[in-house]
Amino acid sequence: MSLNSIMNIATSGLQTAQAQLRVTSDNIANVNTAGYVRKITDQTAAVTTGFGAGVEVSRVRLATDRFLQAASLSAGADAARQGVRYELYNQIQSQFGDPSGDSGFFAQVDKLFASYAAMAESPTSSAARQDTIYKTQALFNQAAGIASQIQSVRQEADGRLQNAIETINPLLEQIDKLNKTIAAGSVTNQDVTGAQNAQLGLISQLSQYMDVKVEARSNGGVTLRTGTGTTLVGEGHATLSYQAAGTVDATTAFSDIMITEPSGTRWPLLDGVSSGQIKGLIELRDVEAPAAAARLGELTARLADELNRAHNANSSVPAPTVLNGRNTGQALETALAGFTGKTTITAIDGAGVVQASAEIVFSGATMTVNGVAADPTTFLSVLNAQLGGAATASFADGVLRLDGNGGNGVAIADDATTPSAKGGRGFSHWFGLNDLVTTTTPTFYETGLTLASQHGFDPGESLTFRFSGESGSRMRDVTVAVPAGTGTMGELLTALNDPVSGVGRYGAFSLDAAGKLSFKAYDASAQTMSVIKDGTTQNPSGLSMSELFGLGATGATRAGAYTVRGDIQQDPGKLALAQLNLSATAGTPALSKNDGRGGLLLGDVGKRNVTFGAAGGNAGGTKTLSAYAADFAGDIGGKAAAAKSRSETATALAREADSRRTSAEGVNMDEELVNMTTFQQAYNASARLIQASKDMYDVLIGMLK
Repeated sequence: MSLNSIMNIATSGLQTAQAQLRVTSDNIANVNTAGYVRKITDQTAAVTTGFGAGVEVSRVRLATDRFLQAASLSAGADAARQGVRYELYNQIQSQFGDPSGDSGFFAQVDKLFASYAAMAESPTSSAARQDTIYKTQALFNQAAGIASQIQSVRQEADGRLQNAIETINPLLEQIDKLNKTIAAGSVTNQDVTGAQNAQLGLISQLSQYMDVKVEARSNGGVTLRTGTGTTLVGEGHATLSYQAAGTVDATTAFSDIMITEPSGTRWPLLDGVSSGQIKGLIELRDVEAPAAAARLGELTARLADELNRAHNANSSVPAPTVLNGRNTGQALETALAGFTGKTTITAIDGAGVVQASAEIVFSGATMTVNGVAADPTTFLSVLNAQLGGAATASFADGVLRLDGNGGNGVAIADDATTPSAKGGRGFSHWFGLNDLVTTTTPTFYETGLTLASQHGFDPGESLTFRFSGESGSRMRDVTVAVPAGTGTMGELLTALNDPVSGVGRYGAFSLDAAGKLSFKAYDASAQTMSVIKDGTTQNPSGLSMSELFGLGATGATRAGAYTVRGDIQQDPGKLALAQLNLSATAGTPALSKNDGRGGLLLGDVGKRNVTFGAAGGNAGGTKTLSAYAADFAGDIGGKAAAAKSRSETATALAREADSRRTSAEGVNMDEELVNMTTFQQAYNASARLIQASKDMYDVLIGMLK
C-alpha cells in the first residue's frame, strides 16, 4: 500500500467523521424540537479497482419507522375527531343545564306541571295565573333558545369545516413542493433530511384534519392518499373545495366537500375520510346536533299539544267571545271527515248561562247537529242555523272560527261518554279552537287523512329529496312532482314511492291510521333522507308538504315556534280553568269562576300517557311527558359523557402512539453523546493516520538526502 493510499484512506475517514459529527450536532440541537426525527448517517466502505479506499457517507436519512408513523397519524386523527365532537356536543349539553339540578331545562318541565296543579286550588288568584303563564312562556322561550344554540353549534361546525378546507389546501401544496425538493436532492445525493423533517411536520398537521395514508416514493418524497385511495399528493397535489352554508337552521341543505385529484378527477371527499376533525365536524353537524334538535322538537311539540288538549277541554270565565282555530292544512270537507263521537258548541252570556247550544254527533262522513242531518259540505250552514244567531261559525284558509254575537261568549265541551275524536284529538283540540300555546306551523303531523282524502296540492308542484350515504356525502337528489289525477293521498303516495321518478329505490312512504306520513329507508343505517327544496303549496292552508307532514328535518324546527296565546298573556283571566257543565238547568250558570277542574287537568298533563314519534335516534313510543323528559335528559347527559370518554381515550392513545414513535425516531441524548464520542475518536484516529503518513514520508525524504 502506498503512502498516497494511506493518506487518501485517512482523509476519507476524517471527512466521514466530520459529516457524522455534523449530523450528531444537528440531532443534539433539536432534542427539544417537537416532531423532529433524528438523522442517521449510513457509512460504507469505499473501493477502488478492487482495493479498499477508505470510507464514505452513502446517505443521510431520517430514523423513520413507517409502522409507528402510521399508528401515530391514525391515533392523532382519531383524537382530533373525538376532541372536536366532545367540544361542540358539550356546548349543546350545557344549554340544557345540569339534569340533576333544579334550574335546568328539564327541571322546569315538572315545575310547570306543579304550578298548574297549585293554581287549580286558587283559580281566582290573578297572581297565581300570571306566575303560571310566565313560567309556561319562559319554558318555551328556553326551548327556543336551546334550539337556536343547537343551530349555532351546527353553524360553528360548518364554519370550521370551511376553515379546515382553507388550511388543508396550502398544506397539500407545500407537501407537493417539498416532494420536488426531496426528489431533486436525492438524485444528486444531497442531504434532504431537512426537507423531509419539514414534510413530516406538514403531514402531521394534515392528519389532524383527515386520516391519510403515507407511501414512500422511489425517487424521494411521499404519496398521500385518503382511506379509499383518492390521491391527495403524488404527481402534483389535490385541491379541496367547499362553501359553508352561512346561516344554518334544521332544514339547511349543506353542499358536498369535493376533492379534485392531481389527475383532474373530482370526487366527494367524505367517501374517503373516516377520521380527523373533518369527520368529527360532519358527525356533529349532520348527526348528533340534529338528533338533539329533533328530540327537543318532539318534546316541546308534545308538551304544547297536551297543554292544548287540556285547555281545549276547558273554558275561561266569562267565555271568550271568539274562538279562532289553528291552520289545519286542509279544506273543511277534508278536515271534518273521520270524526266520531259527540261534542257541543254553546253560546253563553256574561253570567255563564247558555243562550244556545248545538250538539254535534259525528259518524264518519256524516253528522247531525241537534238531530238535523248534515255532511261536510253543509256543516257550517246547519250549525249556524242551530245556533240561531247567538254565535256564528266560519272557515277560511284552513282555520275554523267561532264568534259569539250580541255579547255572548263561546264554549265547547265533549260528551263524557263518547267524546268526539279524530286522530286521537277531540273536535276543539283538533281545530285548535281554544289553544293555550300557539304556533305558525303545525304542531303535530297526525293529519287524519286517509288514502281517499284530498291532499290539496296542485299537479306539477314538486319537492326535492336528498339521500346521503353513511359518510354524509350526497348519493342522489330526487325531485318528485305532484301527480295529475283526482288529487287523493293514495295517488300522491304512489308518486312518492315510484321506483323511477320517486324515492322507491331508497325506501317507501306510508300513511298510518292517524294520517301521519312517514318514510322508512330500506337501509336506515347506510342512508338518510332530507328535503332540500319544497315548492308545494296546499290549498287552502298555504302550507307546504314538508310543513304539513313534517318531512325531512321540519319536525326539528318546532322547538322555536311556540308562544302562549297573546290575549292570555295580556289578561290572565282568559286562562281556561273552568269546565262547561252541559247538564246545567236552563237559566243557571254552566260556568263558574271558582271551578278549578281545568287547572287540575293542566297539572296532570305530565302524568298522561302520550304517543311520541321517532326522533333523533329514539324510537318513540307511549310514555308520560315527565318520563320522556327524564329519558331525554339522560340521553343528552349520556352522550356528552360518552363523547368525553371517547375524547379522553383517543387522546391517551394518541399520546402513547406519539411516545412510542418519539422513542424510536426522536433524539436520545445518551445515544447521541456516545455517537459523538465514537465519531470524535474516529476523527482522531484518521488524524493520527495522517500524521503517521507524514512521519513516514519525512523519513523517506531524509533517507534520500
